[in-house]
Amino acid sequence: MQLYPLNPLNKHSNTQKMKKYFLLTLSLAIATVGFSQKFGYCNSGALLTSIPEVKAADSDLQAFQTQLTKKGQEMVKALQDKAAELNRKEQQGTISPKELEMQSAKLKEEQASIAQYEEEVYKKLAEKREELFKPILDRVNQAMADVAKENQFAFVFDQNTQVLLYADESLDVTKLVKAKLGIPN
Repeated sequence: MQLYPLNPLNKHSNTQKMKKYFLLTLSLAIATVGFSQKFGYCNSGALLTSIPEVKAADSDLQAFQTQLTKKGQEMVKALQDKAAELNRKEQQGTISPKELEMQSAKLKEEQASIAQYEEEVYKKLAEKREELFKPILDRVNQAMADVAKENQFAFVFDQNTQVLLYADESLDVTKLVKAKLGIPN
């Protein structure tokens, strides 16, 4: 039985044992690094503001919004003018009650029309935003996926929002959790 595994008298044997120990430690370290997962992050705000197409899309969307808003403001101004004129006629007594009722009903219809136009504006803006930004965001998302795969990142997070931007699909545990809960896949 040896109390000391390294024999100070046998230098060749000690060197061989040290080399084996070093190689074993190195192999374990490499294996650990090989099985660890790489995480990355991206500052999407800075990334998007640096893309020229985003600036152009923002400008186009702003111009479109201004155009739609101008028309809405004109509609509101016309309604206000008509309401003021109707109010003036009522104050002066130059309008019959029946005519006042008819004109008031028309103003309410115009007001409803303006509310409907406002809803249309929101819808049109959302559609325009989608039309302008979808191709840009698709390109950015593809570049993010490519960079993650090329650099072997398992996950990439957004620095600003802590939202997951990319995940290696092989790491999705949804099916396993469903199975654990007894939910069919």
